[in-house]
Amino acid sequence: MAYDSTATKERILTAAAAEFAAHGVAGARVDRIAAQARANKRAIYDYFGDKDKLFAAVLERLMADLAEAVPPGDDDLPAYAERLFDYHRAHPEALRLLMWEALELGDGPVPGEEARTRHYQDKLQAAQGSGDPRTRLFFALGLVGWSLAMPQLRRMVLGPDHSLDELRSDIARTVGTLPTAPAPTEQA
Repeated sequence: MAYDSTATKERILTAAAAEFAAHGVAGARVDRIAAQARANKRAIYDYFGDKDKLFAAVLERLMADLAEAVPPGDDDLPAYAERLFDYHRAHPEALRLLMWEALELGDGPVPGEEARTRHYQDKLQAAQGSGDPRTRLFFALGLVGWSLAMPQLRRMVLGPDHSLDELRSDIARTVGTLPTAPAPTEQA
């Protein structure tokens, strides 16, 4: 059977995503990624470079998958929030990877930042209103992400019987009522 580099790269990315989601960049081990991917460590370094570059490749794929699964849509921000909630509910590793990115990179530049910024700019149409659409989008993303990223807080505040389906509806309703402040003005 011939060696399939495309399949090997895919197995490495899949294994790396699981490893990084569980352990972050600092805690991830290339040995575990190689074993899970049924690849040797040399292939990882040859295809992706060091562990940081592999993490960047995982995030790039994550954002591409997310953009395809949850397109910007029209001007319905609550519906977008519901679709995003559904995606993160079905793919909890995606939110964990983004949280690891924030923990490990802080406020510094992130892999693929320019492309990712454009991706978010595309979503601003859904956040149009009388206020600043950037703020409305940011708050919508926060409501979705925080609600799923903090299950212990969700349980303590909302109670153990508050279902994720109820939460999904609560988020959409709240996003629909986000206050719209005046748009920011340019300072001379």
